[in-house]
Amino acid sequence: MNSIDLRSDTITQPTPEMRTAMANAEVGDDVFGEDPTVNHLQELAASMLGKESGLFVTSGTMGNLASILAHCTRGDEIIMGNAAHTFLYEAGGIAALGGVTSYLIPNQNDGTLALDDIFASIRPNDEHQPITRLVTLENTHNRCGGIAISKEYTESVGDLVHSQGLRLHIDGARLFNACVVLGIPAADLVAPADSVTICLSKGLCAPVGSVICGSREFIHKVHRIRKQLGGGMRQAGIIAAAGIVALEKMVDRLSEDHIHAKQLGRGLSSIPGIILDTDSPFTNMIFMNLSDDVPLDAHQVKSELKKVGVLVSAIGKRRFRLVTHYWINANKVQKAVDAFKDVLQKPL
Repeated sequence: MNSIDLRSDTITQPTPEMRTAMANAEVGDDVFGEDPTVNHLQELAASMLGKESGLFVTSGTMGNLASILAHCTRGDEIIMGNAAHTFLYEAGGIAALGGVTSYLIPNQNDGTLALDDIFASIRPNDEHQPITRLVTLENTHNRCGGIAISKEYTESVGDLVHSQGLRLHIDGARLFNACVVLGIPAADLVAPADSVTICLSKGLCAPVGSVICGSREFIHKVHRIRKQLGGGMRQAGIIAAAGIVALEKMVDRLSEDHIHAKQLGRGLSSIPGIILDTDSPFTNMIFMNLSDDVPLDAHQVKSELKKVGVLVSAIGKRRFRLVTHYWINANKVQKAVDAFKDVLQKPL
């Protein structure tokens, strides 16, 4: 990867070990449940998350959608944060395909939902109102700075949700980033959840795929929904093999991404005109703004950086999100900092 690509950890490519595993993968028909590599991946993911069963799906969006459709029926309602990925970036799939409505409450600065807000959002037993079925959390929380949600908070939400007869789903697209920074095994962090989706194709570097984990009964139900969504794959062991390497070899090294993010943050914060969000980065994401005295906007800076091989995401007129990953090392961090400095200090 020649460019310095900080747009997202979704741009990661499979490692050499993954490519070898994919080339040599034993395969079968996964729709018939006969692909041994897919079966191994599902069992491995479920074991790591402390759940009974798992199901391999094409993406985190499909994982969240299938999970919500398995928990809810048409006309039901789920409670989620107004900065949740499922609300912002999943094309309204739960409403379009499942007839499920969303009750949005504010995400706090630390990515959590206030317990009082959750409780107040649970609908009474009233025929005029939808039925509340589910609460969803996101860990790490993308739009709240890539912050990790604590075990204690997740337990408190689980206690509240289950006391009201509801279910808890966790969008764990970057769950292992949270586990690494908190120093907590994944099974402990998601123990209160009735379902969890983890993504293999972000910081873990697999080329494609996510895994939904939950009870055997829940996964049996999700399996049918995956088929309805067109997600039944055949000899999927070829891609599942990379997912196995991701879970076995790539989790612990996520700490390197966090170190590089901190190095990048320190370098950028020293440049006049760049204002990092408070305490950013928490994991592998940096959120920052241009100060008012910078004559360029974020999209102009992005364009100038691209000319020198540095790719970034402008997520507002003066706002950026930068993400470190396997293909970003200390040398590339310094080059990115130097490129920002050159662009911002270059005479107009």
